Amino acid sequence: MGHAISLEGPDNFSERKQVINFTGVNYFFLPENKVKISSPLTRLPLSFYQRSNVVTIARQLLGKVLVTCMDGYKTSGIIVETEAYRGITDRASHAFGGRRTTRTAVMFGPGGRSYVYFCYGMHHLFNVVTSGENTPHAVLIRALEPLTGMEKMLERRGKAVVDFTLTSGPGSLSKALGIQHRLHSGERLDGDLIWIGDNGGPLPARAICRGTRVGVAYSREDAYLPYRFWIRDNPWVSRGKGLERTMGKKKG
Repeated sequence: MGHAISLEGPDNFSERKQVINFTGVNYFFLPENKVKISSPLTRLPLSFYQRSNVVTIARQLLGKVLVTCMDGYKTSGIIVETEAYRGITDRASHAFGGRRTTRTAVMFGPGGRSYVYFCYGMHHLFNVVTSGENTPHAVLIRALEPLTGMEKMLERRGKAVVDFTLTSGPGSLSKALGIQHRLHSGERLDGDLIWIGDNGGPLPARAICRGTRVGVAYSREDAYLPYRFWIRDNPWVSRGKGLERTMGKKKG
């Protein structure tokens, strides 16, 4: 069978339930940790991003809505997984040790801009720059629950039907939303091209999981920092796993 998607509830989507049918099995997402969608969405102010604690910002971005308007097509999704990168002191950050290159220069600017880089010659990864000037903090958006523009997302991903890989993983979501590093790195997040919509206050603590970041084993002790956040039991969360300490091993 194909995919069946419905948004049930009043017109303002204040009580949203989405259903997808894969191979005859119905999945109801967020049965307890339901994300309410405000209508109309309001853009997060730049002051949201320009606070000093990138870890707090990464956690509070969960449940917000990432929106792109590319080539006349609007696509969006609920942010369900993030990772914080703490700049100069974080070995997993591109700006560790104060490294400033043409690519990373945007990270040293004021928060509220996009940092998009090309990874392994294959994937465009979308990050949100946070904090103030010369404090190169950033949040990687790792996964979205697709919300609008599904047909365009499928076309961009080369898929015929929706499955949980459509926007699960940072490379997949960037491709689905049309984000590219050469075109969109440094874009202000309060404009019309790329922005993040506010759904109100942060999600309750019981709806959020926390763990180590994915793919940063090279960063030694910093690989064990609990800087990754995701919405509990959400099937759009990526399948990536961070490192776990061996029992009895102490931080050296």
